[in-house]
Amino acid sequence: MTPALILIDLQKGWEDTEFWGGNRNNPQAEEVAKRLLQAWRKLNFPIFHIMHASKEFDSRLNPNHPGFDLIDGIDPRENEPVIEKNVNSAFIGTDLKEQLDKAGIQTLVIAGLTTNHCVSTTTRMAGNFGYRVYLIEDGTATFDRKGPEGQHYDAQLVHETALASLHGEFATVVKSSAMLQHLG
Repeated sequence: MTPALILIDLQKGWEDTEFWGGNRNNPQAEEVAKRLLQAWRKLNFPIFHIMHASKEFDSRLNPNHPGFDLIDGIDPRENEPVIEKNVNSAFIGTDLKEQLDKAGIQTLVIAGLTTNHCVSTTTRMAGNFGYRVYLIEDGTATFDRKGPEGQHYDAQLVHETALASLHGEFATVVKSSAMLQHLG
């Protein structure tokens, strides 16, 4: 079975770390995603680019903001669908599931931003839809979070607990090196 690579929200707007809560973990996530993209292209495997089109005017991911653009080095090719969403899941309000099913894709490899929001929500839905999902641990990242009573949660802790919540239930969490080695 040929796995599809799902790259989620690899957009320039994430560079404004203070806007998103500060102290981002895993600064190499985008480089990992680029390596995965190169491997998928070399193998001629399916690739789907997901972009968050925020409806919030001041969001760095609003289509009218320069941060909406994909990061340098991603540049989708003609045969790589670009799917815009405006909620956390890449499946809601899009035709992602229809495209995957039409192509007979049953295995997904997911990387992107952020671990605890769009990556988590998309991974959960993919697992619930019955896809075999591999989530790339070092190909995703997040930011510090504040709890409902002002508690501070470090980005690395948020990242690790999000991955722990997904692993074994909705996906298999793996490092990019293991996935790339498996692909040969």
